Formats: sequence, structure tokens, C-alpha cells
Amino acid sequence: MRPPVDHIEAPAFPPRLPWVNTTPLRMEEQRGRPVLVEFWDFCRPNSIRTLPYMRAWHERYEPAGLRVIGIHASGFPPSADPEAVTAAVTRLELPYPVVIDSELEIWQLYGNLGWPARYLFNQDGRLFDFHYGEGGYVETEQAVQELLGVERPPLAPVRPEDAEGAELSPQSEDVTGPYSGPYEAGGVWAVLDGDGALIANGHPVTVEHPGCIELISHLCSTTGTLELEVGAGVTCHAVCFTPGLAA
Repeated sequence: MRPPVDHIEAPAFPPRLPWVNTTPLRMEEQRGRPVLVEFWDFCRPNSIRTLPYMRAWHERYEPAGLRVIGIHASGFPPSADPEAVTAAVTRLELPYPVVIDSELEIWQLYGNLGWPARYLFNQDGRLFDFHYGEGGYVETEQAVQELLGVERPPLAPVRPEDAEGAELSPQSEDVTGPYSGPYEAGGVWAVLDGDGALIANGHPVTVEHPGCIELISHLCSTTGTLELEVGAGVTCHAVCFTPGLAA
């Protein structure tokens, strides 16, 4: 059952914030069409894992009237630089508008709680649906279809753990800074900056730009040990873990 949130109006975008892929947008000018916004950070693995759905929803439903907007809110030093955000939007091939919320102004207006976070507003600018974290993709797409008055099969899961009813095992907690040691997860990621290389469990990884890189990927949640060697010219801000299917 959808939560009773239809009394919450979409906050306005503060002026003078930088935008990518568009001239500055005003939320009040979006009235008459549904608007799906997502808070994300190109240094956060959970954000990166939702982007295929955001791209696909833009391609699928923009012609029917949906407006997709990314709100980039940095959670790590490398992603606080607007130029780095602009480069990441290009590198990640995001076709929809992105506003750079480096000072977390929009974040505070929303009272947002984390990354990623999706908010869907109806044609009157009132909150219709929301979701925190990964997952909930079918529910979000069905809500979009309801507002647009269209019906079609939802997107296929990008990963097995995205499927409806998939049973996931809890992953290890993220660790600040470079980390070597035991973990349990479906994937192991590093938040990196600089220019150089690192070695993860004997495999070299090239670092050419700030962001997050998946170091280890498992078919299901796995207990393992990470051995990380960070080379000269590279800074590791955190090691993060993403969920996997229960074995």
C-alpha cells in the first residue's frame, strides 16, 4: 500500500546551482508532468548500481511525459568537485538533467536520509511515491506508469539480486580508508581518487579518475578476505560492500 504522502509538495531547486545536460530547471515549471528525482553520488556503489534503471526509465517514459532529474549530493571528497561531477555524468552516459548539490541544499530541503533515494512527484507537484536504497524498481516503474496512464512489462532485472522476491544476505559494513581483511558480500568496491594503480587479491586495477570501482564480484553472497595494496598516486577513501543473493 502506498504511504499517505500526497500532501507533500516538491521543494523548489535553489537558484545558482550548477546543472549538467540542461539549463537550470525550476520545479514549478514541471507542473503537468510527473517528475522522478534521485539523490545519488558517483562515488557510492549503491548509487552506481541504480543508474541503469534511471537511464532506462528516462528512455522509456520521457516521450510519454516523465521528467527524470538526478540530484548529485556528494558524500566523499572526490565527488564534491562540480567539474568531477560533470565528467562523471559524461562518463556514465547519463542523458537526463543533473543538478549538482555540493552544499547539500536540496538534500536538506527534502530531509533526505541517504544514497540513493528516489522521489516521484505527480503532475500537481505532490509526492506520489518514494524509495530509499537499492531495489524497489518494479514498484517505482509501476508508480510511473500509473501517473502516465500507460501499461507495459517492467524492466528486466539488471542483476539477479534485483529480481522481485530475491533473498539477500546482509553484507559487511563499509570501512573508511583502505581496508584489508574479512568480509561477506556479493561485491567489494573501493572509493578512489588519483592516478595510478592498486592490487586487489593479486589483480591490478588502474585508477584514472575519481569514483568507485568494483574490485571483486561474486555470483552470490560470499565470505572472503580482501588483500588491498594501494599504489603511489592513489587515495582510497573507503571500501564498500554490496549485497548478494543468499547462498
